[in-house]
Amino acid sequence: MSLKEEINAGIRQAMKARDTVTVGCLRLVSAAIKNREIEKRGELDGADYIKVLTQLAKQRGEAIEMYEKGGRTELAEKEAAELAIIKSFLPEPLSDEELVGIVEAAIAEVEACGPRDMGKVMKVVTQKSAGRVDGKKASEVVKGKLSG
Repeated sequence: MSLKEEINAGIRQAMKARDTVTVGCLRLVSAAIKNREIEKRGELDGADYIKVLTQLAKQRGEAIEMYEKGGRTELAEKEAAELAIIKSFLPEPLSDEELVGIVEAAIAEVEACGPRDMGKVMKVVTQKSAGRVDGKKASEVVKGKLSG
């Protein structure tokens, strides 16, 4: 079953359970996927689905931060609930050890010798991690390995 079908099945289940938060969140996810399909002019593959979900999760995280800074805890809680729903469709994030292993393999693959090769290494790391790690965290690990 593709991710799109899983999301549609989740919408149906949430509607039967009368879970309005889940229905609303999954409809937003479905709409984002449809918009991406329109932009691409065709069906999405697994990596594209993960990119869409990662983008939505990042938006929710930023919204939570902003609501908490503004003292709007009820809106932050709503966003946190939506973030949990979106994360349930994402693959499990990489552990720190797995990320370090991928970074070291990428450095060896592109034969990087210093911080100026960070772009080459990040390109390989992003391809291999496929939405399973935050880009900022990966960048910090790569920078640490290349400068150390």
